[in-house]
Amino acid sequence: MKPRWVLAAVAAVFATTLAASPVQASSATPIVHCDFTPTGPDNPAARPVVPPIPYALTIGKARITFKTNYGPVTVELNRAGAAPCAVHNMISLVAQRFYNHSQCFRLTNSSRLGVLQCGDLIEVEKGGPGYKFPDEVTGQETYPRGTFAMGNQGPGTNGSEFFIVHSFANIPPAYSVMGKVVRGMDALDRIVAAGIIPSERGPLDGAPAKPVRIERVTFG
Repeated sequence: MKPRWVLAAVAAVFATTLAASPVQASSATPIVHCDFTPTGPDNPAARPVVPPIPYALTIGKARITFKTNYGPVTVELNRAGAAPCAVHNMISLVAQRFYNHSQCFRLTNSSRLGVLQCGDLIEVEKGGPGYKFPDEVTGQETYPRGTFAMGNQGPGTNGSEFFIVHSFANIPPAYSVMGKVVRGMDALDRIVAAGIIPSERGPLDGAPAKPVRIERVTFG
């Protein structure tokens, strides 16, 4: 039996999820089942959040805006795409303010990979929501400039990690695409221009030279 506060939080998140979409749910609204499973005590939630309800809408779009110290970046999420559960999860985490006052830990700018990676609240690939869910890929995914997609640590490990492609990403179609940036790519360009701190992965793959902070994330 879940505590009342947990049930209330789930209900509030679901209401916010529906409100963030330009469509209204009805008995005829297409939905899919989503499988959110706990990651266990070895990988607990970095912040207290509840998983989304296990059903996602597959019609409509929603917009979220990351308000960063480099300027706002607005992303349009597509529920009708190949990754409705990932979109559903992103909206749930935004509604629960999971990403507020967090920092993007990885920036790459090589001939193969040009992305800003965020959503890990502790460091690269550490600090998720305490649950995971499967990949949603068709095998035909591409990752051009402006792509907004889930990051992961291997198959079926999606949680809160995401990346934005600032140039292009020549990577396998193994990352669920949630949508695209519709406003604010100039902020990404400024982040890239500020440089990268070299790491063991190479001189063009490391932390942003000047910290990238997500102050808060809003709908619209």
